[in-house]
Amino acid sequence: MSYRSITASWFEHSPLHQALKKVADKKINLILATDHGSVRVKTPYKVIGDKQTTTNLRYKHGRNLNYEAKEVLAFRDPKEASLPVPTVNSSFIFAKGDGFLCYPNNYNYYVNYYRNTFQHGGVSMEEMIVPVIKMTSKASP
Repeated sequence: MSYRSITASWFEHSPLHQALKKVADKKINLILATDHGSVRVKTPYKVIGDKQTTTNLRYKHGRNLNYEAKEVLAFRDPKEASLPVPTVNSSFIFAKGDGFLCYPNNYNYYVNYYRNTFQHGGVSMEEMIVPVIKMTSKASP
């Protein structure tokens, strides 16, 4: 509940709210889109990578990634998914659902620290769908 009240308070004092009030009496259609959401991560998955592997909790790219195939969406050839190819032999993995990716070093520390936090990235409905709304002012016919 407190997250919603903070969000409502932010919106009421935001430049977006002020702009919407200014155009409310105009005859316009307005399309508003926002960034995707975030996911509360709950399920840790172990990943092993070299020192150049990215540190993100919901996706990783690097060489020589080791993981359980059923736990992630993996692209050994980034071109298959129209992803960049940062280095030769680079691959990408993405956490699914509420999963997050942890290295075995200090595994329990990171699991306890990040479990139930909100994270971006990975493959989930919250990350794949971009919220869009079309608004028509009351002044419009």
